[in-house]
Amino acid sequence: MKKSFTLFLLLSLAAAASAQRNVILIIADDLGTDYLGFYEDHQDTAPVPNIRKLLGRGVRFTNAWSNPVCSATRAGMLTGRYSFRTGVGAIVGGTGGSGVLDINEVTIPRLLNIFKPNGIAKANIGKWHLHNAMPMSNLNNPNIMGYDHFAGNFIGAIMSYTNWTKVTNGVSGNVTNYATTETANDAITWVKAQNNKPFFLWLALNAPHAPYHLPPAGLHTYTNLSGTQQDIMMHPESYFKAMIEAMDHEMGRLFDSLEVHNQLDSTDIIFIGDNGNTTQTAQIANTDRAKGTIYQYGVHVPFLISGPSVVNPGRVSDALVNTADLFATILELFGYTNWPSQIPVNKPVDSKSILPILKNQSSSVRPWAFTEIFNLTPDADDGKTMRNPDFKLLRFDDGHEEFYHLSVDPAESDNLLTGTLNSNELANYHYLCTEMTTLVGGTSFCNPAVGASDLIGSPKNLSIYPNPFRSHIYLRTKPEGINFELVNPIGQLIFSGSNIENQDFSNLAKGTYFLRIMGEVVQVVKLEKE
Repeated sequence: MKKSFTLFLLLSLAAAASAQRNVILIIADDLGTDYLGFYEDHQDTAPVPNIRKLLGRGVRFTNAWSNPVCSATRAGMLTGRYSFRTGVGAIVGGTGGSGVLDINEVTIPRLLNIFKPNGIAKANIGKWHLHNAMPMSNLNNPNIMGYDHFAGNFIGAIMSYTNWTKVTNGVSGNVTNYATTETANDAITWVKAQNNKPFFLWLALNAPHAPYHLPPAGLHTYTNLSGTQQDIMMHPESYFKAMIEAMDHEMGRLFDSLEVHNQLDSTDIIFIGDNGNTTQTAQIANTDRAKGTIYQYGVHVPFLISGPSVVNPGRVSDALVNTADLFATILELFGYTNWPSQIPVNKPVDSKSILPILKNQSSSVRPWAFTEIFNLTPDADDGKTMRNPDFKLLRFDDGHEEFYHLSVDPAESDNLLTGTLNSNELANYHYLCTEMTTLVGGTSFCNPAVGASDLIGSPKNLSIYPNPFRSHIYLRTKPEGINFELVNPIGQLIFSGSNIENQDFSNLAKGTYFLRIMGEVVQVVKLEKE
């Protein structure tokens, strides 16, 4: 009887362990994709064997966007809300400045505590950068906003990786241990202390953010670097790669600790960059399009999710995802699918759960991605951008726009608005500017000068009705030699020909469509399907 009970207890504990889900979110600071050799657009390669281990157990996302700077990205992940909602549009405490995050926002750790009161351990270790350090009561904000434990640098960049200020649950002190190692040590210690309790760890590393330096020996393989300030200024890329390798090394110690304590197989690990590389390490000809801008180089980041929640691991996804989507994703990785019931009506959440992609149940979760930057002191780079699978619209706060066919022009070298748009380009332009207007509100993002005709009324000498339509599109008069193309908002051709009145469009989905009329003058009409 005693043996049977012991066996039952062991089986029960094993079942509980296998059902447990932990989540670790690892954020690299100022890391785009171009120093990671497993990304198609990489320009250089740093040794990252431990990050590469995540690939075989997970999904790598090739079209992930962040905000262009760290504070805005972090606010979006913590709340699931875009910057125009949180007010954190740029760098808290930085040049130009940004609003700080409202401490009353609904956050991931607050919702986890509602889901399972005191049932999930929650820590934020590493860089915070969502509030100013004064008054000193602000140092408690991570704990006030839901974390059981906080340990790390409270403000933005540290001035030295070997002489910096760390805050631990509201109490600050000086640290001389190498920052990347200290942060990894804190994470390892905290995770071990949780024993069998499920946990969520937000691990925000300082690396590879400036100041560029030579990491301690044993953390990297770049033995030819002198470490002098002159050498660092002349070869910042080499030191940047050494810092990336040192970061990867310390991540490996965390992974090893998880494995030793039988926690690796129950832990989903997310790895991202918070924005693109700076001008000092940018691998592009036009460094004005690096960190701090809404161009691809400023917002396209590495994004990996690895662990037991991934079905058919080792996949690559081209789905459009945003770092703000981690809010809903992390909650649902813990099984909390009813979290929307806790969101106030006046605090809408923009986050879309990526879980259907991880479960291999869907190839996408959103039709477009959006990001933005805005400073308290206006800056020339301030603006908003939205993309669908193929096209990208950039609307700067000074009023000028740029529009790129991103799938064929990933370098954003050919601004289509400097020429004449074809029907596909025009349909995508109006889809994106209309969606961005609907999302943000206020003045329309659609430039009325873009297009061949008035997109609200009927073209000259041709009356098209009804609008909105349900099944058929009719013309009161039809000159000879007129052909039509009907396209949907993402530019897919629905119909091409001259006999549009004979077509039954009853089965079309409700929404916006564009009718291109090709006669002596090419004209475009916006139609709504009921």
